Amino acid sequence: MADIIQLLPDHVANQIAAGEVVQRPASVVKELLENAIDAGANTIKLIIKDAGKTLVQVIDDGKGMSTTDARLSFERHATSKIKSADDLFQLNTKGFRGEALASIAAIAHVELKTKQETDDVGNTIQIEGSKVVTQEIVVTPKGTSVAVKNLFFNIPARRNFLKSDAVELRHIMDEFHRVALAHPSINFLFYNNGSETFNLPVSNFRQRIVNIFGSKTNEKLVPVNEDTEVLKISGFVGKPEFAKKTRGEQYFFVNNRFIKSAYLNHAIASAFEGLLKNGTHASYFLNLDVDPQTIDINIHPTKTEIKFDDEHTLYAILRSAVKHSLGQFNIAPVLDFDRDPNLDTSYTQQKINIKAPEIEVDRSFNPFKNEPIKTESKSSFSGRQTTSFKPTPNNWDSLYVGVASKEINNNNETLVDFSEVQFESEEQTASMFDNNEVEQANTTYQIHNKYIVSTIKSGMLVIDQYRAHQRVLYEDFLKNLTIKEATSQQLLFPLQLHFSKQDVEIISQLKEDLEFTGFLFSEITKETVEITGVPVGVPESEVSIILEQLISDVENEVPDSNFSAADLLAKSMAKSLAIKTGQALKKDEQEHLVNKLFACKEPNVSPANKTTFITMSVDELDKKFI
Repeated sequence: MADIIQLLPDHVANQIAAGEVVQRPASVVKELLENAIDAGANTIKLIIKDAGKTLVQVIDDGKGMSTTDARLSFERHATSKIKSADDLFQLNTKGFRGEALASIAAIAHVELKTKQETDDVGNTIQIEGSKVVTQEIVVTPKGTSVAVKNLFFNIPARRNFLKSDAVELRHIMDEFHRVALAHPSINFLFYNNGSETFNLPVSNFRQRIVNIFGSKTNEKLVPVNEDTEVLKISGFVGKPEFAKKTRGEQYFFVNNRFIKSAYLNHAIASAFEGLLKNGTHASYFLNLDVDPQTIDINIHPTKTEIKFDDEHTLYAILRSAVKHSLGQFNIAPVLDFDRDPNLDTSYTQQKINIKAPEIEVDRSFNPFKNEPIKTESKSSFSGRQTTSFKPTPNNWDSLYVGVASKEINNNNETLVDFSEVQFESEEQTASMFDNNEVEQANTTYQIHNKYIVSTIKSGMLVIDQYRAHQRVLYEDFLKNLTIKEATSQQLLFPLQLHFSKQDVEIISQLKEDLEFTGFLFSEITKETVEITGVPVGVPESEVSIILEQLISDVENEVPDSNFSAADLLAKSMAKSLAIKTGQALKKDEQEHLVNKLFACKEPNVSPANKTTFITMSVDELDKKFI
C-alpha cells in the first residue's frame, strides 16, 4: 500500500501558521509594533490605509538589521529573542516565537527597508506570498520600515471574512492603545488614510492615558501603588461614578505586556463591590511587575494569555491594593458614626492660610429716621459702593390708589373693603361624559411590572413590554431615518459631552443619521460633542447613556450583507429608550403600547428577533385544570 503521509511545502505551512498569528489587520499591527519596540526604537510611526486591508506600515528608528538578518527574519522559527528553552522563562522581549514575519509574508505583499547605524546604506526586500521577489541595496534612514500591502491577497476566503472598515479600524486602534499604554517612554504616531489620528509624546503613564482617552480622563483616575515581594502594582483605576456599560477601558500589563485575565478582572470587580451600578464596569490601567520565572507566556500565539504560579496570592494582593486606594482617596464610604464629613478639610485647602473676614460698619445709619437716608459704604468682599433708600411712612397710601373706599373709621381714615375683590378661581374642565354613566372596561393588566396581559376572543395575550416597546421605537426611528424627517426638542442650554477621540470619530460618522432621528449638533471637536436638540421624549439625562450604548453597538456589531448604519442606529436607540422591565405602567399606557405594537409591520419579534408576545387559548387554559 502506498505511503500517504508527506511533508507540506513551506509556503503551505506558513499559510497554516498565519491562520493562528494573523487573524485580521490588527494582528499585523500588533506584531510589527512589538518588533519595533524590541529593536529599541524611540519613535514609532504606524500608517494605515483602508483599515489595514490596503496598507499597514510601521516605521521605527531602532537598531536595524544587517543584510543577512534581513533575509533570515522571514524564515520560520528564526528569532533574535531567545536561544534556548530556558530563555522562555526569562523573557524581557515582546516576541520570541519567530513566526510573525514569516506568517505575514505568506499572505501579503511585504516590503522591508532596514539599516544599521554603522552602515552607510541599507537593504530592501520585497516578498509576495513567501516568495522573495527582490533584495537590493537602498538608501534609507537608520531603523526599519515594514510595509504590508494587500493582506490575504492569496486567500480570498479569509479576506471576505473581514468586517467593515469601521470595525477593523477599531480593532487596530485597540492594539495601538495596548502597545502605546505599555510604553509611555516611546513616541508613537498614528496616521489613518493620510490624516494624523494620534501623536503621543514621551510622557509618564498618567499623561499617556490622558493623551489617548481625552483630557477629561484625568479627573476620573485614582492612583494605585503597592510593592510586595511577590508583586509590584502601579497604575490607576477609574472612579465609580464614571463606570461604563462596556469593558473598553480595562487594561492589565504584566511586565509591560498586555494580557487578558478573567480571574484578575474578578479581583477588581470584587474591590468595587457595592460602589458600582448594576450593569456597569470599572475602568483600570494597571501595571503588574512579577518575576519572569513565575509566569508562562508561551500558551497562545497572540501571547495575551499568561499562566501564573500563584494566582490566589496575586488575586488577594490586587484586590486589597485597589480597595486601599479607593478608601485612601475617600472614594469608598467609611463606617465612622462619630465623624462629620462637613468638617473635613479638602486637600486643596490644607495649605491655605485662613484669615478672619473684615467687616466695615456704618455707625451713622439709623433705620428709624423719617426722611430718606442715603448711605454709601464699600464692601470688603466685592469692593463696590452700595446705595440704600428708606421709604417714608407717608408713601404707603400710594399702594391703594385705584381701590374704592367703602368704610371710614372714627378717625376719618379710609378703610378698604376686600369683600368685593375678585380672585382667579381654579380652572374647571368639563367632562363629556359623567363618570357614573361610562365604565371603562379593564382590558389590560400588568404582571410583575414586566408583562402586559390582554384579553382576546380566543383567550388571552401576554406581551413582553420591553421587547414590544423596542419594536415600536425601532420602526419609528427607521421610518424617520428613511424619510429623513424627525421632530426635535430644543434644549434650553446646550449639552456638552466628553468622549475619547475614537468615540468622537464614531459619532462624527453617524452624525447625519443621528440628526434624522432628532439630535441636533452645534459643534464636534476632538474630545467634545455639543448637543442643542434631542428627539422628542428623550430626557436630557439619558443622552450620554444613549450615545455610549450606540458607540458600544457600533464597535461590537458584526455586519452581514444586509448591514446598514441606519438599521444599527435604530436598533441601538430603541434598545436604550425602550420601557425597562420593572417599570409600572398606567392603564392608558398599557393600552397604547398594545395598540402601537399591533400597528407595526413585524409585531411578532423584537429588533433582535426575539418573541414579543404569546397567545393562550381558552382550550389550553382548560387543559391546565384537568
